[in-house]
Amino acid sequence: MIASKSDTEGRLLGHLIALILEGLGLQVEPRLGLGPTLIVRSALLAGEIDLYPEYTGNVAFFSGTETDPAWKSAGTAYRLAARLDAARGLVWLARAPADNTWLIAVQGRLARERSLVTMADFAGAVRADLIRLAASTEFVESPAALPSFEAAYGFNLPLSRIISLPGGDTAVTARAAAEGISGVNAGMVYGTDGALAALDLTVMSDPKGAQIVYEPAPVIRAETLARHPQIRDALDSVFARLDAETLRQLNAAITVEGRTASAVAADWLGRQAGRP
Repeated sequence: MIASKSDTEGRLLGHLIALILEGLGLQVEPRLGLGPTLIVRSALLAGEIDLYPEYTGNVAFFSGTETDPAWKSAGTAYRLAARLDAARGLVWLARAPADNTWLIAVQGRLARERSLVTMADFAGAVRADLIRLAASTEFVESPAALPSFEAAYGFNLPLSRIISLPGGDTAVTARAAAEGISGVNAGMVYGTDGALAALDLTVMSDPKGAQIVYEPAPVIRAETLARHPQIRDALDSVFARLDAETLRQLNAAITVEGRTASAVAADWLGRQAGRP
């Protein structure tokens, strides 16, 4: 039984996995869009599902080790996630080389006018009182998110200059920044969001690595993999091709062009067929 989270990228990755396993001749029962992280994770641990795509950095919070600096490097984050979850009877297959971590994007016009490229530049803009940010409450309050940026780059964004939203929908925060809603000119985004280019937003790079790395990978119950070992090679070869730019394009096909996740997944896999 294959599941996924209910966000755009979760559904996309879930459809990719389901199609690949069907191509192996396996009987697949999809439960795509099952719910948020904790619901899908609990279902996997309980044996209610066999496999779903997860992000390395989330294991930091599952395990209460989010202050460990290992989570801020792609390789060490993946190895630590795999080791911690092995004790729970779970296997991490190969990760996609695409960090879907929290980032901040600035309205394109402002970024060009002020030469804002990195979080260090963003910090300078904050100190000049140029920034009004839209973000989720979690992003604002979690020590791993905005406070981590503030500590790394030496700035403090006053709450009076933040519009804090209860949900984590980056489509809302990105659009607020792009359209200047309520004076907002910056928004919380994720690294592989599909609408960034279409909205003319400039993502601030994080050269100091302030954020935990969130690379997606299929996580499967060990007993399921033991019964169907061919799953590993089939999924590993596909996820190795899902770099950040590829995921942004695929996500954009869904969020900007309005195509279904299933159609986008099938089309991309079709184009990959026969490639070395």
